[in-house]
Amino acid sequence: KDLKKLMADLKLVYAAPDEPVALEYLDEFAAKWDSKYPKISKSWKENWANLSTYFKYPEAVRRIIYTTNTIEGFNRQLRKVTKAKTVFPSDESLLKMLYLAMIDITKKWTGHRQDWGQIHSQLEIFFEERLEGHKY
Repeated sequence: KDLKKLMADLKLVYAAPDEPVALEYLDEFAAKWDSKYPKISKSWKENWANLSTYFKYPEAVRRIIYTTNTIEGFNRQLRKVTKAKTVFPSDESLLKMLYLAMIDITKKWTGHRQDWGQIHSQLEIFFEERLEGHKY
């Protein structure tokens, strides 16, 4: 019953433009929802040191971090392949099937984000050592 409203209020926290605003939204969330769901804001506050690192990145990078559509679609397509054949003679045959499916799935990844150039530049600043030697 409360899920949509609760999630909309929580989204204000992680979609905030910066950490101080996010903390304000978290306090507002706690004031509104703690009487019914005290563990949610308590968990966020106890883990704020880890959660707030998210705000050191520019908004475009943060959007990529919290958007899991690509991952969810990828997993859904892998499940589809394994559902079609429920019994595999060996672990190796399952791995081969998943490998071939991954090749097929990634061939379809032709779409590009409109702002990918900007995002990639920002990622290079934050993760220079991880992206070294990779061209996109």
